[in-house]
Amino acid sequence: MRAEKIFLTNEYVARLNASPFFVLVDYRGLTVKHFNELRRRLSQAGAQVHVVKNSVFFHAAQAAGLPEIPGGLTGQMAVVTGQKDMAAAAKVLKNFKAEFEKPQLQFGYLGSQRLEAAELMVLADLPSLEALRSQLMALVQEPAGSLVRLLATPAQQLARVLQAHADKPAEHPFPPDA
Repeated sequence: MRAEKIFLTNEYVARLNASPFFVLVDYRGLTVKHFNELRRRLSQAGAQVHVVKNSVFFHAAQAAGLPEIPGGLTGQMAVVTGQKDMAAAAKVLKNFKAEFEKPQLQFGYLGSQRLEAAELMVLADLPSLEALRSQLMALVQEPAGSLVRLLATPAQQLARVLQAHADKPAEHPFPPDA
């Protein structure tokens, strides 16, 4: 292998090892303008997209310890990696594909788990990580809130009875002189 290819392979091995996920897309048919727009949108989601030669990526995947890629790699490939949420990157890819009919999702890996294009679409439909965290916090806080309301109810009822008694006009034991 030539020195340039070894350098590129090592660069992609480093990217694959630094990212908890990657998604391979076939960007054939995307104009430069659209590809730059995809880059911008992915960047906002905490991901990047890089064009890669199939042979270089194949060797990088092997060197990174990924399982054998069945069927090989064909077409014009780009790899999406990132440090944040894979669902956010998948959502950007799904929305971009709906808007421009490209790129074609091939497959991806989350850790060592291979995800096919259909599974990536399901992942794209999930709420963001922040939304899931807030839903979880709401679920955790709900029982505590119910317990506080339950414990406070008898005290509130007693306070209402005492207030009603205090608001009631005082009755004298002897009727007023007539």
